[in-house]
Amino acid sequence: MPYEKLPAEIENKIIYDRRHGMVPRVAFPSVLALRRDASHDQPTILRSAFVRDAEKILHCPYYNRYADKTQVFSFYKNDDITRRALHVQLVSRIARTIGQSLCLNSDLIEAIALGHDIGHTPFGHKGEAYLDELYFSHTGRRFSHNIHSVRVLDKIFPLNLTLQTLNGIAAHDGEMELEAYTPKPLASFDEFDKLIEGCYTDKANVKKLIPATLEGCVVRISDIIAYLGKDRQDAERANLRETEDFDDSIIGKINSEIINNMTVNIVAHSYGKRYIKMDKLHFAALQKAKRDNYAQIYTTKEVEALLFETVRPMMKAIYERLLDDLISKNLSSPIFTHHIAVVDKPYYKRALPYCDTEPNQIVVDYIASMTDDYFVDLYSHLFPNGNLSIKYKGYFDK
Repeated sequence: MPYEKLPAEIENKIIYDRRHGMVPRVAFPSVLALRRDASHDQPTILRSAFVRDAEKILHCPYYNRYADKTQVFSFYKNDDITRRALHVQLVSRIARTIGQSLCLNSDLIEAIALGHDIGHTPFGHKGEAYLDELYFSHTGRRFSHNIHSVRVLDKIFPLNLTLQTLNGIAAHDGEMELEAYTPKPLASFDEFDKLIEGCYTDKANVKKLIPATLEGCVVRISDIIAYLGKDRQDAERANLRETEDFDDSIIGKINSEIINNMTVNIVAHSYGKRYIKMDKLHFAALQKAKRDNYAQIYTTKEVEALLFETVRPMMKAIYERLLDDLISKNLSSPIFTHHIAVVDKPYYKRALPYCDTEPNQIVVDYIASMTDDYFVDLYSHLFPNGNLSIKYKGYFDK
């Protein structure tokens, strides 16, 4: 599949507009950023509002944990297979490439991209589904990784991020592709908080979240672009699929083709507009590529079987033990020593101490924060005679 190029008329217009100071005024202005506490984190010459957000996210204690959280393929000791640390960088890079071409706010894009998956569970979307199942069975409330990413950066660690960054993170869900993304302005934190609470009580509300800025829209489509081809690349590295298993299409079938061709098409159809758009052919190809990934990667026995047979019962056992430890105030439990002791620091400004949070929520916060390896080690620590274990596939295993 050939690598597409920007149509000459679009490329020439972008060049002309830049030379003559006529770039589209569609970026979200940093000076309009809103924070919960407006008296803190004022922008400076060195750090604009969204630069501050990006740096706060990078220095959040949970940012480190991206490095050992499954993107798609669990149970592999293979540094060539993507973890979330790389995924968020890829999303950020793709989104900034699109954003700078469209004259958007690159700092806001970077902040949203770096934080968008920070609330993700270990073991990918299956880990998310199992934790949602447990949380709902105990409380009637739902767990979604994008909503939890907001919780990490706004409640677990009250970092005073801007409304625009938090909204972009909440509304980033790359499982819902659209031909065009039109932002829906958000007026206040009160409005935002009601939307977030609605996602805890009814998971269908997650799909109704709409980015409030064009920058948030760019991150949302970039999330899909970043994983489509990369997951295929990882499937090949894991010896589960070959490139030839996927159909040719207008967007290509390998990672570099998909990134380039989608980026070009989006810029060509969005420059100077107040929406982010692709044409119908590219949108249909994107949907088809996503369906193919589900059929040949995400829902295959190789990916799902071990997760269901091991991670699901392990998570249930860990959840119940930690909840018992919390309620009985077993202060030697890891939920106190490894979680509450890390989170409940006096320099975080809270209305109430973190330890006063509802017990199930604390357990969910702790499990969602775990890396894959930590989760496995914690199970062994809590259940030294447990009958569940995970065998990783090493570099030299067939």
